[in-house]
Amino acid sequence: MRVLVRMPNWLGDVVMALPVFEALRVHFVGSVLAAAVPSRLRSLLSTLPAIDEVIPLDRKGGHRRRLFAEIETLRQGSFDMVLLLPNSFGAAWAAWRAGIPERWGLSSQWRRKLLTRAVTLSSRGSSVLHQAVRYQELLRGLGIDPVAPKPHLAGSVRMIEKARVRLTVEGCDQSRTLIGVAPGAAYGHAKRWMPGRYAAVALRLSREFDATVLLLGDSHDRDAGYAIESEIAAGNQLGTCRRVVNLIGQTSLSELIGLLACCRVLVSGDSGPMHLAAALGVPVTAIFGPTDDRLTAPLGSNKILFTPVWCRPCFFRDCPIDHRCMTKISEEQVFQAVASQLTSSIEARSRLLD
Repeated sequence: MRVLVRMPNWLGDVVMALPVFEALRVHFVGSVLAAAVPSRLRSLLSTLPAIDEVIPLDRKGGHRRRLFAEIETLRQGSFDMVLLLPNSFGAAWAAWRAGIPERWGLSSQWRRKLLTRAVTLSSRGSSVLHQAVRYQELLRGLGIDPVAPKPHLAGSVRMIEKARVRLTVEGCDQSRTLIGVAPGAAYGHAKRWMPGRYAAVALRLSREFDATVLLLGDSHDRDAGYAIESEIAAGNQLGTCRRVVNLIGQTSLSELIGLLACCRVLVSGDSGPMHLAAALGVPVTAIFGPTDDRLTAPLGSNKILFTPVWCRPCFFRDCPIDHRCMTKISEEQVFQAVASQLTSSIEARSRLLD
């Protein structure tokens, strides 16, 4: 059989879906296992041994153009079955129009007739299922034994080598502790903690831990990076600005994976890099505001910071009031969370060396 998994469109969701392939590899022994994913995310899946083929999807142009391009791509793959992870009408319609005989996925009012096997999650408690667990429940509903939902990634040797070369080019002293900061968020500005506070934490970490801080993120996060750089330049002391390097929007996804793998910890909002770092085994301090950490918190031993205000979670892209879910998270809270992770990491490293 040729089995296709239609992956989600967002980086964080793709990372949370990775354990699906471990279960499918066991269930469909001897089958060709392929993954269809937006082309910008292709390099992430290329590192996974469980996947035989990665099918890049063209996401350029308007919705209609993207949809018909996807239909043609799926048709050319001659797949026998597709597992649809996005719970959207468009994903099911594209698979149906592409002529894939078996179409499995979550049911919804508008796409149930497009599926040959539809799974309905129990309404009791399903609204607060973590996204990674939701994918596992979909598998269980299809009669496939799921695995533990925590995603695992390993940056390839080539990715890490390229990251170290990039750090050298940027003048980073690699004997220093490397700390990642991902201040952006694709969903909207309401998910972003304040640039001035990121800057203050970055400066303090660089001084107190003799660390180099990397600002990381996608091209749409550049404004957040520039704002942090401005704040750092204004409050810089003792030349620590040289130890804060802004690479936001300047790396490919494979370079980002390599750089995150080199970091001792990551400070981030609810974002794709947050999930990448957690999957790579890098401790994360995650700052949550309008989104629900019960649904998308990074899995593993991480620090989750949020303020239990009455209006949270609202899932708004922009706050209509005073952004209290973020403003009430202090610089000291974030610094202490990161400091405890760094201390634990340094102690664990010392024990290994001993």
